[in-house]
Amino acid sequence: MSALPKRFFTPDEYLELEYKAEYKSQYFAGEIFAMAGVQPAHDKLATNLIVALGLRFRGRSCDVFSSDMRVRAADDMYTYPDVTALCGEPKFSDVGVNPPSLLNPRVIFEVLSPSTESFDRGIKFARYRRLETLSDYVLVSTDRMRVEHHRLREDGVWVLDDLGTPDGILRLDSVGCEIGLAEIYERVTLPG
Repeated sequence: MSALPKRFFTPDEYLELEYKAEYKSQYFAGEIFAMAGVQPAHDKLATNLIVALGLRFRGRSCDVFSSDMRVRAADDMYTYPDVTALCGEPKFSDVGVNPPSLLNPRVIFEVLSPSTESFDRGIKFARYRRLETLSDYVLVSTDRMRVEHHRLREDGVWVLDDLGTPDGILRLDSVGCEIGLAEIYERVTLPG
């Protein structure tokens, strides 16, 4: 028996299907991937980040978006990061498409899940780096207190700050704020 050929979609076909869909899907290189639900720790970590950023952005021209905001990371990738932040005016593509896609995130947070961790660390990060506005990519662990902060230096080199203690501080210079790991992990139940 032979396998059925894979169906590949154009970005426009994806956006049309996404508009009609009852659930969110990500698009990568012609394929569409349905997004699964998340575990309580994953959801709580994302919520803690949104609250922390929202409080720090009060009175400033900065925005924080939840996983409902789609980002066009490259011509062949549309995704829904767990948390996205920027200062200044948000820019959107796909005018007339509901919802539009954010084009200019400054900071992207991905809360790691066992099923998506390798994709978040590899292909997804490679595509995110194509965004001219991106300066910080933050991976947040759900199995222990650990935040990996990839930040873009002025010389164009990405460097990693690996944080893993309650007194650790995530410094996001690109949006002018700091968040302690104790705040990120507040009331989050970790395994073990």
